[in-house]
Amino acid sequence: MSTTLPEPHEALGRLLDERWTCRQFLPTPVPRHTVERLLALAQRTPSWCNTQPWQVAVTEGAGTERLRTRLLAHLQDHPGVPDFPFPERYAGVYQDRRRECGKQLYASVGIERHDKQGAVRQMLRNFELFDAPHVAIITTEADLGVYGAIDCGLYLNTFLLAAQSLGLGAAPQAALAGYSGFLRDHFGLPDTRRVVAGVSFGYPDTDHPVNSFRTTRDSPDNAVLWHST
Repeated sequence: MSTTLPEPHEALGRLLDERWTCRQFLPTPVPRHTVERLLALAQRTPSWCNTQPWQVAVTEGAGTERLRTRLLAHLQDHPGVPDFPFPERYAGVYQDRRRECGKQLYASVGIERHDKQGAVRQMLRNFELFDAPHVAIITTEADLGVYGAIDCGLYLNTFLLAAQSLGLGAAPQAALAGYSGFLRDHFGLPDTRRVVAGVSFGYPDTDHPVNSFRTTRDSPDNAVLWHST
């Protein structure tokens, strides 16, 4: 009996449609061989002149717990200083999309509009790594500038899709990059490395309400300008 495999674009479309940001993980660690498979898939990411600028610090077991504990203690007395500036502001449709996501997130965990303490607690979940058993910190070389960071963004996207294909949940986190200096010190990274993003990952807790919502995507018609003449 023959089995018809999906077309490559259909398989990719399914991964893109089904991928979501996991904000609550099960404590179960991912086997090392599965993490290695994830990293091998992500390593296939294309890059400018094939420079492959990404380096990745990956935690497991006690390494994750040590990072979680130290990071939470550090941010109590230290402001965030990212290597790459965060957005100056959100306006227009960008603010609309950001608000939509925020409203969905807060509604899923019962945070009311003016509940500032609840909002702070939810923000701190980033630094608790959403209870994930693993985190990956993605860095680039300073000399490669913005294009090194762009390549790391491509790597991050491949990482997320690879995680989805392996039955894992993942949460890309700019919040972790806000404490770049701490992460360099914690992982013993050289001063020439620039932190682009972090990714908490593991098996998703699909029964938790915070994982119940999905964000929307705009139509390509509103993102593409055709030039035919």
